[in-house]
Amino acid sequence: MAKCYQLIGVPAAGKSTWVSTQEWAVDCVVVSTDKFVEQYAASVGKTYNEVFDEFMPEAVNLMCQEVIVARAQGKDVIWDQTSTSIKSRKRKFNMLRDYSHIAVVFRTPEADELARRLASRPGKNIPQNVIDRMITSWDEPTLEEGFEQVWYAA
Repeated sequence: MAKCYQLIGVPAAGKSTWVSTQEWAVDCVVVSTDKFVEQYAASVGKTYNEVFDEFMPEAVNLMCQEVIVARAQGKDVIWDQTSTSIKSRKRKFNMLRDYSHIAVVFRTPEADELARRLASRPGKNIPQNVIDRMITSWDEPTLEEGFEQVWYAA
C-alpha cells in the first residue's frame, strides 16, 4: 500500500529541511504549494510575498494535479504543508483514501528560534498573527484521526 507522509508544523518548523535530509524519500513525490509559488515568483522576478495572493489558487490546483498523478502511479507522497488542523489534514485523507497515512510532527521552536528562522527567509514573510493563530489552534494528530503512525521529527 502506498504511503502519504503528512508533514505537520508551523512555517519554519523544519519540514522542508527535514525532507531534504531523508535519503529514503528520494522516490517519493513531494507535494507543496510553496514550491509552485516560489517557482512562479522566480519566473516573474518577484518575491514569494509579492505573488502569494494572486498565484496561490493556481498553486493549489497544480499541487492537486501532482497528487492525482502520484496516486495514479501508486507513488508514495510527502505532503509538505503546515497541516496544523484536523480540517486541513482531512482534505489530504480524502484525496488519498487508499493510502496509509503517517503524520510527521514538527514541534514549534521556541519563540526566539522561530523568529530567527522566519527572518532568514527573505521575501517570504508570514504575519505574526497568522503564526500565532496556527500555534493556538494546533490539533495534535492521532491514530484515531486516521493515521497509521505518528512520528516526531527530531
